[in-house]
Amino acid sequence: MIRVLLVDDHPVVRSGLAGLLGRETDLEVVGEADDGAQGVALAAELRPDLVLMDLRMPGMDGAAATAAITKAGTARVLVLTTYDTDADILRAVEAGATGYLLKDTPREQLVDAVRAAARGETVLAPPLAAKLMRQVRGGDQLTPRELEVLQLVAQGRSNPEIARELFIGEATVKTHLLHVFDKLGVDDRTRAVTVALERGILTTPSR
Repeated sequence: MIRVLLVDDHPVVRSGLAGLLGRETDLEVVGEADDGAQGVALAAELRPDLVLMDLRMPGMDGAAATAAITKAGTARVLVLTTYDTDADILRAVEAGATGYLLKDTPREQLVDAVRAAARGETVLAPPLAAKLMRQVRGGDQLTPRELEVLQLVAQGRSNPEIARELFIGEATVKTHLLHVFDKLGVDDRTRAVTVALERGILTTPSR
């Protein structure tokens, strides 16, 4: 019997997972937590074989909880979340997660992943594995032109203004920005600038 602890701040999600896993004769949900801190405490108390961990929760988030649980050696952790950005995946893996799946994973694949993760096997959905490998290999580095575009975005320039400044078409500007968003694991201009500043890719923007 594989004993599973669910950690997710949404009661409906926990209920659905409990019902799904409860149908399997070799899986048992032994506890539920609605935030990372409670998850760490219950993992220490219940000693499950596996923790199904959400990432973004109030208080202690999933990555911090995963690090605490794996460091203590109380259980293996399989991240199950709606977020698939490069940064999220890398944080979870660096925290010691055995695997990383999205909540839209088909039922049979999820159940198989729970069994595999409980055995200590690494479980990563193929698209996520590709993102992780790119991140590890430094594939998130921006090209000189992408850096130029992002620097101008940081200065508050619009796409038409950037196009005129760099003597390129607006469509090309949009393409560069899409590549920047993908490499930084973001989905908008403001977040791209914020992440680039946090990582030291850009210096403080100036006009």
